[in-house]
Amino acid sequence: MSDNIQVVKGTEEEAAYVRHQLIAFNAKHVPDRRYEVVNLCLKNDAGDIIAGLNSAVCWNWMEIDILWVDENHRGDGLGSRLLLEAERIAREHICSFIKLNTFSFQAPEFYRKYGYEVVAMIEDAPSGYRHYFFKKQLQA
Repeated sequence: MSDNIQVVKGTEEEAAYVRHQLIAFNAKHVPDRRYEVVNLCLKNDAGDIIAGLNSAVCWNWMEIDILWVDENHRGDGLGSRLLLEAERIAREHICSFIKLNTFSFQAPEFYRKYGYEVVAMIEDAPSGYRHYFFKKQLQA
């Protein structure tokens, strides 16, 4: 390795360049480079967002990045509405499965209730908690 190569903190533009390089590499191996952002919100009468789900359809799956419900509305079924709508959209896009992750202080039991299975778990991430990775196989 050359002595003049340095590790530096990248800018957002440089991070985007690296991401696009990996996407180009992946496309050589998996040409169906389907990627569609799917973001859902639930709003109250005043137009305030009280719950939301951020996800994307990638190749043959949906990846849920964030599912959030305002603390004043937890237990009202809003998370269920968002999750079920995401599952409907995933089926519409002919996804084989949905994957997501959550922490032990968030909602692992919520996802289990909807048929998500733990495929991996990391202890002490963050310290004192567990980091769960879930997957749900979708029926055709």
